[in-house]
Amino acid sequence: MILNNFYAKDFRNISECDINFTGGVNLLYGNNAQGKTNVIEGIYLFSRGKSHRAKEEKELFRFGTEGFRIKIDYSDKYSENYLEYAVFGREKRRIKNGYRVEKIKEFIDNFKSVLFCPDHLSLIKDGPEERRSFLNIALSQTDGAYINCYSKYKIALENRNCLIKSGIFDDSVRREILSWSEYMAEYASIISKMRYDYLKKLEYYTEKIMREISSENEEMTLIYKSDTECEDKNINEIKQMYFDKLTANIERERAVGYTLYGVHRDDILINISGKDAKYFASQGQQRSAVLALKLGEGEILREMFSEYPVYLFDDVLSELDEKRRNYVLRSRDEKQIIITSCEKDSFEGVCDKSIYVDNGVYM
Repeated sequence: MILNNFYAKDFRNISECDINFTGGVNLLYGNNAQGKTNVIEGIYLFSRGKSHRAKEEKELFRFGTEGFRIKIDYSDKYSENYLEYAVFGREKRRIKNGYRVEKIKEFIDNFKSVLFCPDHLSLIKDGPEERRSFLNIALSQTDGAYINCYSKYKIALENRNCLIKSGIFDDSVRREILSWSEYMAEYASIISKMRYDYLKKLEYYTEKIMREISSENEEMTLIYKSDTECEDKNINEIKQMYFDKLTANIERERAVGYTLYGVHRDDILINISGKDAKYFASQGQQRSAVLALKLGEGEILREMFSEYPVYLFDDVLSELDEKRRNYVLRSRDEKQIIITSCEKDSFEGVCDKSIYVDNGVYM
């Protein structure tokens, strides 16, 4: 997959831009706070369906404006395509190849990209919610049905929590809790099975990548931590296990005021050479582990769709040592990589195109 062009109007600090990219390595360079990351954010929005930085879309409006418009032209193995995303006040418009797209699933199921930015170091350092978010975003690009299933699970969870916290526990409320428990168990079984299968694939690639970038000195393993055991279990068996947990512990949940079991509590245990990376890995090892996760994510997309995604490296490669940086940039003829950095010299001789960024202007 190749991103050919990114257009933006009134997006962040960009008044208007029209940037052409090439295959191989593209570098956006310039001083801090000039608009390099804004381009990465705009591009990645087409894969995720929303900004990875902003909580509200009005944060994306250029100061003094009422909305924005962004557009990408890209090539996949089948054809040339374009996607457009625009917000004007409260109105939102998603366009694919000239046709309006209403469902977010149909919009993000097109342009595949992998983002690695400084915030992703929290995958190792922070709590389980960061690793669940990683799984949710990665899986949404491999199977559009995942988003729909996860959305339904969250609705069931929210309704069940409201009933648990209500303070009322007559027969009618109990029946409702059991009904939502059944819904939760149904969607949880699908989600946990998809997560487990994805992690097994991801571990295959991350283990290989970690060995290569550490000169065979370190190995990396991923363990799916869930309320149920997914290995060698089918969907119906997993569903029954969730339902049993949800119905056997309602009194405990009433005491604490929320649902104690489900995929909203999942985690990934990331080990390096047999030790928990969160507590025992050095900063360099943690950075390598996240790099392996992101490159592994890209390999799964290549495996599933027979082409590499677009790699977006936002201000992270310059902090890697030369060996790891060279590992990322190897085989660049097969991949498109878009990098942001304050330094141009660090990428001398490896860039196919360099773009200077100055206060929202791209030259």
